[in-house]
Order: sequence, then structure tokens, then C-alpha cells
Amino acid sequence: MKRLLGFLLGTSFALGFGTLQAQEMKAGETTTPPPKVLVIQREFVKPGKQGSVHEKSESAFVQAFARAKWPTHYLAVQALSGKSRCLFLIGYDSFADWEKDNLAQEKNAALTAAIDRAALADGELLSDYDAGVFIYREDYSLRAPVDIAHMRYFDISTYTVRPGHRPEWDEAVKLVKAAYEKIPDAHWAMYQRVYGQGGTEFAIFTPMKSASEIDQSFEQDKQFMAAMGEDGMKRLRELESSAVEASQSNLFQFNPKMSYVDESWIKADPEFWKPKPAAPMSAPKKAAEKPAGAQ
Repeated sequence: MKRLLGFLLGTSFALGFGTLQAQEMKAGETTTPPPKVLVIQREFVKPGKQGSVHEKSESAFVQAFARAKWPTHYLAVQALSGKSRCLFLIGYDSFADWEKDNLAQEKNAALTAAIDRAALADGELLSDYDAGVFIYREDYSLRAPVDIAHMRYFDISTYTVRPGHRPEWDEAVKLVKAAYEKIPDAHWAMYQRVYGQGGTEFAIFTPMKSASEIDQSFEQDKQFMAAMGEDGMKRLRELESSAVEASQSNLFQFNPKMSYVDESWIKADPEFWKPKPAAPMSAPKKAAEKPAGAQ
């Protein structure tokens, strides 16, 4: 039950990066609507090259964009399950804006040179790389925006729909959405892959402030099943069996050192997104020498 169509049991979602500007909410909170176009770059890191080694390499990219005061931002998340990899999530309002950003980078000689140098060094740490492009499916989503700047994890689930079975998928999504509308705290957003690997693929993101929300989600499972009813759950299982060819879910942790985020995120939670450097350790004071015969 836990992973039935993945997003069935998800509790919250929002993506708020790229060119979208954050909207102010309560003091210290920010929210953004999900970007309409989402570019996901995946870096598969060699064993032993994770952690601080990769963070140091990625910091060169962050510094290059910061020096250029580049308007497009990105969020980096590291896998806590599955293969060792990092995802870099970049959002745009449209494909035209994506093209505009790429062309502007090409014309900026200083930025391009800095990125090329960083990429050459970073490539030594990687075993593989790929990229995919997704579009936001508002019709498949529910209450999408949340205070993303204070989130720390993503549960990311992907689903490949069998060719010719989109009607069953659509029906399943409608059933799930109708049931979750009865649960006030439930919200998610779904993306559909349009470029990248083959097949019709959907990605569902669930952001969490802490891992304790994974435990809490089991209670919402019960509410969902109650809202669906016995007949609804039976129909949903039939639709899943017919429509879904493959699926998987993995947990990712936000990494502020490898992210280039909007200033509004930093203001919302500076201790996480821009932590103060640790104070240097003072050298131990040398004990005063005592005269011979002193106790």
C-alpha cells in the first residue's frame, strides 16, 4: 500500500527554484508555485568521491553563478537511497525562458569559461551523467505551493505508464485527487517527462521538513483508504496493475553547499542556506616554563 501509485500516500509538495520569484508569507516563510518547466540534471558520483570532495567541486559552479549575479537558480539534492547521485533542479516559466537562459550563458565569456573549468574538474568525480526535461501537470496536482525554503528532504517517485494505457492512468489520478481533497493537509504536484529517457514517465516530489514526516504519513494512509472506500481501493489497484509498467521511490536530502538559490530562500532560513563559517580554533597556549626545582 505504501507505494500504490506513489503520490497516493504523499503528504506535501512544492518546487520553488529557477526564475520564479518567491512570494512573502508569514514572517520567515516563503512559497513559490511549481515551475512550469523543470530541468533535472543527474550526476552519478564515483565511490569515495561523495561528500566534501564533491561539494568542493560543485562550489566552483555556485561561485561562478554568484559572481555573475546570474538570475537563474538551482537546487541540489543528494540521494540517500539507490545509486550514489546528485540531482540539480532548475525551473523555468517556459521553454522560451530556458532557451533565453542558455543563450545568455553562451554570450557571457567569463561565466562560460568558469563553468568549463568547473565541469572539467567535476567530471573526474563522476561515473555517469544525464538530463531530463519535465512539464508541470497542474491538472494532476493538488494544493502545490509550500514553504520550500524550510524543507530538507524530497521523496521522489517516478512512474512509467504502459503504452496505450494513459486512460487508466488518468482515471487513477482523478480517483486519488478526489480522495485527497477530503484531507486538508494533503498537497502535491506532478511532472511529466517530455525529453530524456523513453516512455511516458511521471515524477512526484514530496518535500519534508524532517524525516519524522515519513512516520506521520502512515496515519494519512489510513485517512486516504477511508476516503476511497473498499470499492474505490479495488478499482485503484486494478488501474495500477493495468497502467503502471515500472516505478521506484527514493529519498533525497537538500544540499545548500551545492545549491545556488534565490536570495529570498537565504533570508528565510540563513542558518541553513548560508551558514556562518565556524570560528577558527585557537592554538593552545604554551604553559609557562617553571624554574628548576619548582613543584
